[in-house]
Amino acid sequence: MRLGLLVLGSAVALSAAPAATQPTFNKDVLPVVQKNCQACHRPGEAAPFSLLTYDSARPWAKAIKTAVLSRKMPPWFADPKYGHFVNDARLKDADVQTIVAWVDAGAPEGEAKDKPAPIEWREGWNVKPDVVISLLKPYTVPDKAVVPWLDFVVPTHFTKDTWVAAAEVRAGARSVVHHSTVSFVPPGPNNKELDALATGEPVKLPRGLNAESLVGLGPGAPAKRFDAYDAAVLIPAGSYLIFNMHYTSNGKEAADQTRVGLELATYEPKNQLIQVLAGDDGSTNAGNLKILPGDASAPGHGSVTFAKPVVLASLNPHMHLRGKDFVYRAVYPTGETEILLNVPRFDYAWQPGYRFEKPLELPAGTRLEMDGHWDNSANNPNNPDATVTVKWGQQIWEEMFGGGITVLVPRGTDPRGLVKKENLRGVRAAAAPAAPAADLRNEQ
Repeated sequence: MRLGLLVLGSAVALSAAPAATQPTFNKDVLPVVQKNCQACHRPGEAAPFSLLTYDSARPWAKAIKTAVLSRKMPPWFADPKYGHFVNDARLKDADVQTIVAWVDAGAPEGEAKDKPAPIEWREGWNVKPDVVISLLKPYTVPDKAVVPWLDFVVPTHFTKDTWVAAAEVRAGARSVVHHSTVSFVPPGPNNKELDALATGEPVKLPRGLNAESLVGLGPGAPAKRFDAYDAAVLIPAGSYLIFNMHYTSNGKEAADQTRVGLELATYEPKNQLIQVLAGDDGSTNAGNLKILPGDASAPGHGSVTFAKPVVLASLNPHMHLRGKDFVYRAVYPTGETEILLNVPRFDYAWQPGYRFEKPLELPAGTRLEMDGHWDNSANNPNNPDATVTVKWGQQIWEEMFGGGITVLVPRGTDPRGLVKKENLRGVRAAAAPAAPAADLRNEQ
């Protein structure tokens, strides 16, 4: 009898146990998208729909499930075997399962009391600009035309050396701005010429300008913070900005007046941040690049050698629509080699840059080699035409090969002496790089 009562009591207890709580948007999903998605998925940003509220997210529930299960979103392309990056966008497995369970349960909203406080996004800017510098006047993009890359000169009117902690480019007419890069030219022998070119009209720049990269706007490119490593970019007094604009017509005439916002450092930092634009070694430059029709793995190679010790902060590979993969490798003065970044599936639509959790010290004489491939076959869904021979060019249906390299150096370092001249962008290397001796990371 006691046994029967015990079994009956257990059955009653089991039947009274609450069912597993189904995840809701307000309690479980919203914290995940706030942390990982809303920077892009909000009005005025790159993503095609907003995830700020349940009402804006609910129609996309099934698409969100598919995107997170396939790891298509959030976009991240670095091979996890090499390097650790502070901006790694991958969702944790538990977060993926939370989103999947929410969708499978019918995507319920949940109780309003469970919602976390909303993030106070700054409309129009992701940095807090102290200085905003615009194109001197709007530029009209025609409704139908292939617009070449255009350069505009804008004086900074800085009366003193200025340390920049963060920078962001904002387009005036985002629908026609494919990308923009902003660099600065310190005062020098070209001052009078640059003054004359600062008219608001596109110009042909003087040859040999000592331009230094600052920030860009492009596919998947966020605002840039330089102060994460106790660093900032130094813009000398009297410098000029160069806005390089890539416009694309979309069937409707539009006027654009792109601007750059600069968040100034509140103190002189320990490190000066310098961005090196490393290009090809000559074999894949404007004169020699030739990707044959149907070639599914056409190789590209580039390198840059540092004449002084530097601390490597981030890497940013760049190709166009036929880009397939990209690897950065350090070749140390000892002959040892180390893979720093491997992007096995390059995606032109997303070029976030890869910022190291722990910056890497590179001794003088270290060579950074870049190897990649293009896919000009019909199997490449991004390929606009697999039947043509592709050459170097600025338009996205042409190709490029190169990469941004961000380094830290002691404050006051002259950037002109960092890179050996034979490895500067567009200058052919005197000889092919030596074969790597050993990959340190693979030996660990």
